[in-house]
Amino acid sequence: MSVDGIVVDPRVSSLPLHVLLGDIGATNARFAILANGVLGPVRRFDVANYPQFADVVTAFLNGSSHRVTHALLAVAGPIDSESCALTNCSWTIDAHQMRQIFSLEARLVNDFEATALSLPNLTAADLCRIGTGRAIASAPTLVLGPGTGLGVACLIPDFDNRMVIASEGGHATLAGMCGGEDAIIKHLRRRFGHVSAERAISGGGLENIYQAIGAIDGRDIAPLNAAEITESALAGRCQTAYAALKMFCAFLGSFAGSVALTFGAQGGVYIAGGIAPRIVDFIAQSEFRERFEAKGRFQTYLEAIPTSVIMHPAATFLGLKSLIEYSPGRATLHF
Repeated sequence: MSVDGIVVDPRVSSLPLHVLLGDIGATNARFAILANGVLGPVRRFDVANYPQFADVVTAFLNGSSHRVTHALLAVAGPIDSESCALTNCSWTIDAHQMRQIFSLEARLVNDFEATALSLPNLTAADLCRIGTGRAIASAPTLVLGPGTGLGVACLIPDFDNRMVIASEGGHATLAGMCGGEDAIIKHLRRRFGHVSAERAISGGGLENIYQAIGAIDGRDIAPLNAAEITESALAGRCQTAYAALKMFCAFLGSFAGSVALTFGAQGGVYIAGGIAPRIVDFIAQSEFRERFEAKGRFQTYLEAIPTSVIMHPAATFLGLKSLIEYSPGRATLHF
């Protein structure tokens, strides 16, 4: 069975016209009400200010005039039996708890699964193209992106249906492409043991690169967070910050190319997450695209694949919305 061209669970619930949508990461939790098929304002909450997920849901619902009985939540972590322990924070989001505390019938989906479902609804104005290439409409499309973590999902078109393969690809082992990157990975290996792609390609990853460069070069560097590193790099105030952001973009390009090969993503590669839209000009001028294509005998294959940064601020909500079908007087959501 499909809804709006998406393959979904055949179990169907008839809903009222107001549905709680959520995009839940380790840094920000964002909520909106979908009313009669229209997405309302998106409100953002700092995760660090709320000990438990239930606390932030209460804060949002107390400020809403809508009565909702169902929720559709995009979560940043693997889902196990209607529950998700977020990878990069202490929250656990549980559909059963949502029923018990809020009387909300809830469904959880992976956050990048939801972002992948938004891709058919994005326009050229929602994207910033980087490099050349031409998408093959019938081919898989890849979405990945650094934020607090590193998400990966693949949208596979199948005639009138769409299927998403959600993954934990951000935790695949990070590969270096030069001696400098090998030195960074070696330094991180002493610290973490296994060095995943997320250890370098995320907000925390940018901090890891910055600190590693300082340690390897023997520099006395200021203790900066990811936002401060980015600001210092873009303003040209700090050589180490600039080197870290440059390497971050190179790692991102290499990783994106590897995952594009893995999925055969000739439908295009889209960079999502909270970081890329803020540094899109820097990415465009960096080694990102060169490293994306630098795959030896498959360079020509990757040269043909277009890459874009998603600039739409609520793409995940568009993906969630696509899982709900409205008809006069009712809404249908597949749980």
